[in-house]
Amino acid sequence: MKLVSRLLLLVLLPIAGLTRADTAATTPEARLAALGLTLPTPAPVVANYVPAVRSGNLVFLAGQIPRSADGKVITGKVPATLSEEQAQAAARTCGLQLLAALKAEIGDLGKVRRIVRVGGFIQSTDTFTQQPKVLNGCSDLLVAVFGERGRHARAAVGVNALPAGAVVEVEMIVEVAD
Repeated sequence: MKLVSRLLLLVLLPIAGLTRADTAATTPEARLAALGLTLPTPAPVVANYVPAVRSGNLVFLAGQIPRSADGKVITGKVPATLSEEQAQAAARTCGLQLLAALKAEIGDLGKVRRIVRVGGFIQSTDTFTQQPKVLNGCSDLLVAVFGERGRHARAAVGVNALPAGAVVEVEMIVEVAD
C-alpha cells in the first residue's frame, strides 16, 4: 500500500503543481499557500438553502457554481463556448469555493478526515463525453490539498443547463473530526 501511495504522489504532485518539498506542509491551508492559492470569501446564499449541513461527522456542502475574482458567474457550454481546459479551471474554482464553505462551517480544514464524495454537473453539448476530465479540476485540487484524505468517490454528469448559465456545479460530502 505504501508503494501505491508513493507512486500516486509521484504522479499527482506534478499534475497539482506541487513538489516533494510542498508536501512537507502539514496543514491544508499551508498546502494551499504552497500552491499559491487562497480561499475566496464564501458567496452569499441566494435561495432557500444553507451552504453546509453537518450531520454527525459528515458535512454536506451545497453545490457551488464558479465565480471569477470579480464575482461574476463563469458561464458557457463545453466545448461549444468554453474549452475542456477552461471548464476544468472552473471546476477547480468550485473546489476552492467548496473548501471556503467547509472552512466557514468547521473552522479548520485540518479537521477533515476524508473527502467522501464529489458530484459534478458539467453544462455540455450532447456529443461531449469528457465530463470526468472536467471534474478533475476539482478532484486534483482536493488530492493536492489533503493527500490521500482527498481521494474520493465521485460522479461527473453532463447536463443541458445549470443555474445562471454556469459551466459547472460541484457539490461535496466530507467526513470531519469532532
